[in-house]
Amino acid sequence: MESNQDKAITLAEIQDFKGKYPKQLWYLFFSEMWERFAFYGMRGMLTIFMVEQLLLNEREANLQYGGIQAFIYTMTFIGGLFADKLLGFRKSIFWGGLMMIIGSFTLAFSPKELYYIGISFTIVGTGFFKPNISTMVGSLYKEGDPRRDAGFGLFYSGINIGAFLGGLLCIKVANNYSWNAAFSLAGIGMIIGLLAFIFTKRSLGPIGLSPMAGKVTAKKIRLYDIMVYAGSLLVIPFILLLVSNTDYTDYFMYTVGPLALLYIIYEMLKFSKVEQQKLIAALVFIIFSIFFWAFFEQAGGSLSLYARYNLHNSLLGVTIDPNEINNSSNSIFVIVFSPLAGLLWMWMGKKKIEPNTLIKFGLGFLFVSLAFYIFYYTRFFADPQGKTSLNIFTLAYLVITIGELCLSPIGLSLMTTLAPQKLQGMMMGMWFLASAYGQYAAGILGAGMATVNENATLTEKMMSYTDGYKHLAIYALIAGVLLMAISPFVKKLMHDVH
Repeated sequence: MESNQDKAITLAEIQDFKGKYPKQLWYLFFSEMWERFAFYGMRGMLTIFMVEQLLLNEREANLQYGGIQAFIYTMTFIGGLFADKLLGFRKSIFWGGLMMIIGSFTLAFSPKELYYIGISFTIVGTGFFKPNISTMVGSLYKEGDPRRDAGFGLFYSGINIGAFLGGLLCIKVANNYSWNAAFSLAGIGMIIGLLAFIFTKRSLGPIGLSPMAGKVTAKKIRLYDIMVYAGSLLVIPFILLLVSNTDYTDYFMYTVGPLALLYIIYEMLKFSKVEQQKLIAALVFIIFSIFFWAFFEQAGGSLSLYARYNLHNSLLGVTIDPNEINNSSNSIFVIVFSPLAGLLWMWMGKKKIEPNTLIKFGLGFLFVSLAFYIFYYTRFFADPQGKTSLNIFTLAYLVITIGELCLSPIGLSLMTTLAPQKLQGMMMGMWFLASAYGQYAAGILGAGMATVNENATLTEKMMSYTDGYKHLAIYALIAGVLLMAISPFVKKLMHDVH
C-alpha cells in the first residue's frame, strides 16, 4: 500500500499550489464521486426494497432504514479513530472500499436471502472509507488558507455527481431489470472509485501514510494492520445481529454516543485552553447537525415511500419516475449551486460582508423549515386518488438543497480547522457520528409519520406523512432561531476560525 516513492512530493509542495484548487483535490474528487455513486445508489433503493421485497410494513421499513444508516455513520467514527491511531488514511480507504465491494456483490448475488449480510459488509466498509477521504482533502490546505471552503465546495460537488448518477441509475435498473443488476451496478461504481484512488495516491506525498511510521518497526505496523483488518471482519456478525433487529439498534445508539462524547472530553484535557474552546465550538456544531440530518434524511425513508406511492409521474410535462427525482434532484441542485455558493462566499469575504459560520448554519435550518412546509403543502394539490404534484415536491428539494449548502460542506471544513491536527480524523468521525444520530432520529420520525393502518388508502397515507412534514418545518424553524441566538457566545469559543 505505501512505499518511499509515495513521499516523493512534500506536504509544503502540495499546499503551495497555484490557482483555486490543488490537482490532488481532483483525484480525491473522482474517487469519492464513484464511492458516493455506490452509496447513494444503495440508499435510494433500501426502503422500497424492504417494503416490496422483504415485505416489511412502512413503519418497520422507516425504522430499519434509520438503523442501517445510523450504523453506517457510527462506523465512520470508529474508522476515523483507527485511521488516526493505527492504519493511516490510505490503508483505511483501501480496506473500506474492498469491504463495500464485497457487500454490494453479496447483495447482487442474492438480495433477499443475503440482504443483512451484504448490508453489514457495506456498513463496515463505509466506516473506513468515508471520513478519511474528507480528512485528506483538509490536509491539502495550509492552516488559514481562504481557498479551503471553495475546495470543500468542489469536493461536495463530486459527492453529488456520484449521488445523482447512483440515485438515478440504480433505482432505474431495479425497476426495469432486476434488484440483482441494481446492486451489481453499485458494486461496479465502487470498483472504479477504488481503482482511481490506487492509481493516483502517489501524488498525495506524505498525506495519509501510517501514523505509526517511524515510531515502531515495519513488522509491528504490519501486525497492527492485520489486527485491524481481522477485527473489522470479526465485527460483521455483531453488526448483522444489531442491524437486523431494531430493538438492538436502540440499545446500541443509547450507548455509543455518550461513550464517544466522554472519550472526546478525555482527549480534550490534553490540549491548551484555546484548543479546548475550539473543540467545544465544534461540538456545538455537531449537536445541531444531528437535528439537521434528522430532517434532511427523510429523503431515503419517508420521502422515498411518499414518492413511490403519492406522486404523479410528470415533472414540467415530462414523464419520469418520482423516485428517480427523489433520489437525484437534491444532487443535481448541489452540482449546480455548490460551486456558485463557494464563489459567493469568496466574493462576500472579499467585500467583508460574508456571514459567519454560525449564521450560515442558522440559515440552513430556516431553508429546511421552508422546504418541509412545501412538502406539507403538496397535500393541497392532491387528486381524489391520493396522488399529488411532482413539481411542488421537486421545488421543496430545491429549497432544502439551499439549506444543505449552508451547512454540510462548511461543516466538513470546520472539523478540520477547529480540531487540533492529532484529533482531526476523530473529529471528522464525530461529525459523521452526529449524522448517525440524525439518521437514527430520521428513521424514528419517519416511522412516527407512517400510518399504523396497513390497509390505509393513499389519501390517508398522504395526510399522515404531510402532517409529519409540517411538524418538522416547525422544529427546523426553532433550531435555526436558537442557533442564531447563541452565535455570539459560540463565535468567541472559535477564536480565529470564522
